[in-house]
Parts: sequence; C-alpha cells; structure tokens
Amino acid sequence: MLTIKNLNVQVLDQEIIKDFNLNMKDGEIHALMGPNGVGKSTICKAIMKSPEYQITNGIITFNEKVINNLNTDEISKLGIYYISQNPTTIEGVTNAEMLRMALNARREEKLNIFEFNKKCNEICEKINLPKNFLHRAINDGMSGGERKKNELLHLWMLEPKLILLDELDSGLDIDALKIVSSSIMEYYKEKKPSILIITHHNQILEEIKPDWVHILKNGHIIKSGEKSLALEIEKSGFKEYL
Repeated sequence: MLTIKNLNVQVLDQEIIKDFNLNMKDGEIHALMGPNGVGKSTICKAIMKSPEYQITNGIITFNEKVINNLNTDEISKLGIYYISQNPTTIEGVTNAEMLRMALNARREEKLNIFEFNKKCNEICEKINLPKNFLHRAINDGMSGGERKKNELLHLWMLEPKLILLDELDSGLDIDALKIVSSSIMEYYKEKKPSILIITHHNQILEEIKPDWVHILKNGHIIKSGEKSLALEIEKSGFKEYL
C-alpha cells in the first residue's frame, strides 16, 4: 500500500525528516506518535507534496507507483486523502462544486448529477451534517467540529484508499471527536482503506485502534510496537524519547 524508504525532507533549508522508513499494508492502521516538533506532520505534508516541504532523498511508493514527482492533485487522484489539523478555507467554491469537479476528474464518463446529489444527501444524513453545507463555501465560517465533519463529507464522497489523519483531535471536544472517529471507523469497516494517524495523545487511539504504533524522534522512527506501546506513552509520557 504505502512504502517510504530513506526519506529526508527539508523545510526552509532545515532538515526535519532524516532517513525515515515506513511500510504499510492494505487495510492496516498505523499511528505515528511523538512530542511536538519532531516532524510527525511533515510526513503527511511530504506525501501530499506540499510545496514548502522539499524531499531531498528517498522514495515514496503508493500501490507500487513512485509518487515523488507527482503533484498534489495527481496524488489525490490515486486515492490518498489528507485531513489536516486545521482544514483549509476556500472562499467562493462550494462543497458540491468541488466534489463534482474532483469526481469528474477521476472518471471517463461525466458524473450523473442525479446520482451525485442523491449520494451527497445520503452522506449528509449519515454524518449528521446539515444539507445546506453542500452549498456553503468550503470550511468558510465553520467551527473546528464543523470543519472536520465537512472533511468527512469529502471522505465519503471521494472514497480514498489511504487516509492521512494529522492530529484529528485538534480543535475537537470529546463528543465531537467520538462522532468524527466513529464515522471514520464506519468508513474503514465498509471500504477497508489504510490509515496513518499522526498524534501525540492516546485518546484518539481508543476510537481508531491501530495495528502498529511508531515513535518518532529526530526525524525518524526509533521504536515500533502494537497498541500497547501507545498505552506505555500514556502512562510515562515521551520523556525517555526526548
């Protein structure tokens, strides 16, 4: 599914990721943990080819296709979906418009508008999102919880194969986190994607249970284990890894 070999990433000429390696199989859930500032979010930005994040060495392979030289749009079309800590606001473009454009770009035949509208309405009901959000500008004027729910709408419509969750719990209260996590797990059970969770808290891993947990330090993974590793971190913190 996703293989990262010997990855180095620079941001503003500063090397953040150093000799990073990761191998994810189809349907696996991996959690990447560590204190603030160790480069966890940089991994997601590098995968999605954010322009500020320069890959200086290494290879990222998705479903046996090297994606280093692809742009963000091309990577998204392959089936990779990124939910950031603070989803971007796009003024003047509604959710429905963006989703129609994105889906049409991935199809040979033009999207059936009736079927599109029907699916949008069904998903809004599924995730308890007001249907008028379909006609609102993307994330414009929305609270943190509404933005994450809005991202769920896009997730269910675009049906990705790999989901990158960058500190999903950021900006969410306990109830909102459970709602968003529950929807992601419902999607996981139905579609069986792979999921990479970036977090420094164990709480979200009680909702989205990982197969593997990795600890990041100095830009690379220094320890891997099963979910019990996250429980150790919850009890003792990251002090032994600092």
